[in-house]
Amino acid sequence: MANNHKIFYRFCVVILFILTLIALLPLVLIMMASITDEDTLLANGYAFIPAKFSTAAYLYLIKQHSTILRAYGISFAVTGIGTFLSVLFTTMIAYPMSAKNFKYRNMLTFFVFFTMLFNGGVVPSYLLWSSTLHIKDTLWALILPNYLVTAFNVILVKNYYSTNVPDALLESARIDGANEIVIFFKIMLPLAVPVVATIGLFTALVYWNDWINGLYYISNPNYYGIQNLLIRLMDNIQFLKSGAAGSSLGALSVKLPGTAVRMAMAVTGILPIVITYPFLQKYFIRGVVIGAVKG
Repeated sequence: MANNHKIFYRFCVVILFILTLIALLPLVLIMMASITDEDTLLANGYAFIPAKFSTAAYLYLIKQHSTILRAYGISFAVTGIGTFLSVLFTTMIAYPMSAKNFKYRNMLTFFVFFTMLFNGGVVPSYLLWSSTLHIKDTLWALILPNYLVTAFNVILVKNYYSTNVPDALLESARIDGANEIVIFFKIMLPLAVPVVATIGLFTALVYWNDWINGLYYISNPNYYGIQNLLIRLMDNIQFLKSGAAGSSLGALSVKLPGTAVRMAMAVTGILPIVITYPFLQKYFIRGVVIGAVKG
């Protein structure tokens, strides 16, 4: 039995190693393409070992450093504020849903679950945020719509509370005179670190990669996040390399590193997530596994 266990363990390690390579290879290919000469890239396509190296794509981005740094600041602010508020509201909504003595527990759960199946659509949402609440061209336009509270995260946290926080502990706290606010901040949140880290990572990824809110609600370039800025830089390059703009620029339009810049933009956008993820991985796995168990 011990030998069979070792064989199975090694088999799993090999499979996971192969899957990890499959996941990493596209990232490596993107990085290599970003440092490949534009003409070589167009002639030979993508390669893990570039035939001709070039830093033109990153030099182009460095020339836009002030704009890019401002966009990074917007993205970090939106991700930080949005993630904090999302985690706070999500855990607060999940708490009464997990409380067996809460009278309207089932009704609240129904309303939360209902939003997973139906929504008002893009046009009503746009009219609500832009015409009624007037958040267009503000930082809140990148935070409030779509991602602030999601039903999936609420249910994940609710299940975690139900399966990992003993009712006896809460009753003991109430007997000692603790109210619900004290119980939530002193007991529930400290015991829910794994699932909080999990939904925090989920939410941070969504906010960092979001470009839809910027497309819908932002027209002022000062509020472009990194994703929206990179899209617009790419559009500018495409415009300069085509049509009347391309013919007026002549040879200069051909030298613009359009494809390589696209890859460099992808590397620039994903780098903060790659750096952050390893620190949250241990909480991420535990929170998903435990929080997904029906309570």
